[in-house]
Amino acid sequence: MSLAEKAALRTWGQAVAALAFQFQPNPPAWPRSKPKIPDAAWQAFRELMEAFYRKGLRSGLPYAANGTPVSSGGMTYAGFLRAFRAAHQLNPVAHAREVCVLCGGPLGQTPEVDHWIAVSAFPLLSVCADNLLPICGECNSTSNEGDQPVHTQGVFDDWFHPYLRPGHGALHLDYVLQTQSITCAATDAADTARVTNLDKLLNLASRWTREFKAEYAKQQSVLIGRERRRIARGQAEHTQAEIRAHLLTVQDELVATEPFHEVHRVLCAAMLEQSRVAAWQTELGLVT
Repeated sequence: MSLAEKAALRTWGQAVAALAFQFQPNPPAWPRSKPKIPDAAWQAFRELMEAFYRKGLRSGLPYAANGTPVSSGGMTYAGFLRAFRAAHQLNPVAHAREVCVLCGGPLGQTPEVDHWIAVSAFPLLSVCADNLLPICGECNSTSNEGDQPVHTQGVFDDWFHPYLRPGHGALHLDYVLQTQSITCAATDAADTARVTNLDKLLNLASRWTREFKAEYAKQQSVLIGRERRRIARGQAEHTQAEIRAHLLTVQDELVATEPFHEVHRVLCAAMLEQSRVAAWQTELGLVT
């Protein structure tokens, strides 16, 4: 490249790397297109930057976790993933289930390190710490976050960021019992656009509705099993009061560090509605 082209790439890189400024008041303009350099040079730059992630981070970068250059023992993909999981595991007990920081579901045994901002457009962020996020496979699927943009034409005002503008506590879950579905709204009206964008990006309401229905079906099966065992022992059928007591126990035993805790909490509220408690007996065949 010519000196002018190198200067253009350097200016572009400095703007992209200043990611934190995008989440402060009156941020500088974010580059919406690649720098004005030859296509061959851009492709070579992309390949080099992405190699830091696909090859370098896998085998080990020559930097410690705090960015200090080292001759050996630098940060690796496995090391980054291990440190992230240790820092974000809600339940410190060994072998406890881990929660995905994006959807609240199970992280799984093989979480994936995702680029929050797609490196296809911003390859300089391939190993930027603010842009790497271990999440569950479903969040990282092409039908969810994938390579979709997490900004609006280079503006981040209406978007959360996992580190720089976390959405924790900004989402309020509710339910529509008739359709057994979850709704997702902003706790603060100022976050409405951000919550809408996050919900759309990750299909949260749809995925949480799926979990809501699955857990609802499980509680149906539990109550049916309890009733059948009572009948087999010659005992009386469950009363509404006993059903309610059972559901209150389920609610009391929810564990905040378990996957989908918020969905299960909303489900318990739905099941404990008086009309729903009254309907359990007929709906489950507990009385004729």
